[in-house]
Amino acid sequence: MVVGLFGVVVQVLPGTLLVLGGILLWATEVQTASGWVVLAIGVVATVAAWIGKYLLAGRGLKKAAVPNRTLVVGGVLGVVGFFVIPVIGLPLLFVLGVYLAEQARLRDRSKAWISTKAAIRATGITILVELAGAMVAVGAWVIAILVS
Repeated sequence: MVVGLFGVVVQVLPGTLLVLGGILLWATEVQTASGWVVLAIGVVATVAAWIGKYLLAGRGLKKAAVPNRTLVVGGVLGVVGFFVIPVIGLPLLFVLGVYLAEQARLRDRSKAWISTKAAIRATGITILVELAGAMVAVGAWVIAILVS
């Protein structure tokens, strides 16, 4: 579950899935009512976070008029950066990709930077919302461990 929380923050691993997987393994091992309740809480919290992050990020990107193709360019360069420059390549090349795509689309550096900042904010919001859902799931598990 700690690896899952780390994965949520660094966006390299499927963090919430790892958290849910850990809770599922624990629930199937203990096979108690509290174990199944914790699993249900974890599923509800992470699904709500997944939905919430897309709604919140999408609203911010739509408001800033950042098209999906810009995010695709940023995502592709981010993945390349992950393999080319360990640790910092993903966020660094994501930002560069978004900026370059917006610069090409808008032909204005200041407007491209405004769009890039909106994409960075949206990414930060998705990380925070997903982390909140994962923390609720892990918190429910910790409480169940402490009570039993």
